[in-house]
Amino acid sequence: MSFYKKRTRKFEVRKKPQTTEEKIKEFVLRNSKNGYYTKVSTLSYKFEISQDRAWEIVGGLLDEGFVESVHDQKSGEMKLCETGKTYNILNLEIQRKRQKSKEFKKREDRPRK
Repeated sequence: MSFYKKRTRKFEVRKKPQTTEEKIKEFVLRNSKNGYYTKVSTLSYKFEISQDRAWEIVGGLLDEGFVESVHDQKSGEMKLCETGKTYNILNLEIQRKRQKSKEFKKREDRPRK
């Protein structure tokens, strides 16, 4: 009689909470895989840490060799990406800019009502 079977609970094993450094590393690597850079200035407010602490963490990640840095040509801000993906992401950025300008030109060419 399966009607009287005792139900067993399945508990999930909790993962250890990640440190801020691990969260930032994971965030930068995830952005890189999706084809985007991560600006260092965004880390302080995204993870609610001080700007000095963000720079310490970035320095550690650069020393360990997990990430590379590039400086934005217009603003001069430091951008981070996974090691070896600098040029891939740069090419994707250029393609996105071209696509955006093409869409903008198409809007301007349409006659207005």
